[in-house]
Amino acid sequence: MGAAFDFDAIGVAFVEAALDPSRWDAAMEVAEKATGSAGALLFDIKGHLPLVPCSRTMAPALDTYVRDGWINRDERYRLVNFLDRKGVTSEFDLLTSDDIAKHPYYQEFLAPFGLRWCAAVKIAAGDDFWALSLQRSIQQGPFTPDEMRQLADLSKQLGSVAAVARAIGFGRADAALDAFSATETPAVMLDRSGNVLRSNAPAERLLGRGLQITRRRLVSFDRTATDALDRSLKALLCSPDTAASMPPVPLPRLQGRPLLAYPLRLPKVSYNALAPSRQSSSSLILTRDLLLPKPCCSPASG
Repeated sequence: MGAAFDFDAIGVAFVEAALDPSRWDAAMEVAEKATGSAGALLFDIKGHLPLVPCSRTMAPALDTYVRDGWINRDERYRLVNFLDRKGVTSEFDLLTSDDIAKHPYYQEFLAPFGLRWCAAVKIAAGDDFWALSLQRSIQQGPFTPDEMRQLADLSKQLGSVAAVARAIGFGRADAALDAFSATETPAVMLDRSGNVLRSNAPAERLLGRGLQITRRRLVSFDRTATDALDRSLKALLCSPDTAASMPPVPLPRLQGRPLLAYPLRLPKVSYNALAPSRQSSSSLILTRDLLLPKPCCSPASG
């Protein structure tokens, strides 16, 4: 195809979405049109979660991708090393046309939607690593070498947008923690992988030998409790419900009654696709009192 891409339009759309996270799907519409693609999606390379901003044309394929388990068999995740090193990648970094013609991912999943070809553009800031996945149909054919060079330049531009979104996301997380602190509610903000991003002063006062933050993970001295918490967080983070919550998880302590951990997602804080706590993140609310029905009903005692 070889036409020049409208990177200015993509950049503007991404900045608008960084400031207003409800616009990420609209940004994917712009990316699709500006690159002459059949669809566009934004993937978290580290998370592989089902909440994925996408253009309207990709919604049916994305539903199948998650529902039928292709998300766990995505051949294109094998391209991550190429993407990280070059800023852009396509199937041809790993497969030949003959390979694609026989591969189940392309023939059983993509072909019924008329799709086949892809170019992934690296978007990175700090520890965050995303891919703008641009899809082309069987009829359109693959991206040309010249187009791949253009997309490598786009990767450099979008890195600065990711840095803006990351800063905004941390600001919203801090604001949420301040709100919990005002009611003396212990709270720990987690990223999409369950790693600790921030904690407020009431939560830090509950930490000790029995409950610690170790290697960015919240862990209990009781391995069974830690495993239960990890399972609960995984279920929460994989839920497509942007306002999901999980039943409380008891966390025994060396002294005193167990804590209750309430994993829940705060959508107004965490649905920025490029922010550190974005759509798939959660906030973990803690309370001392095992008998409280909700963590916000009474301030935690000292």
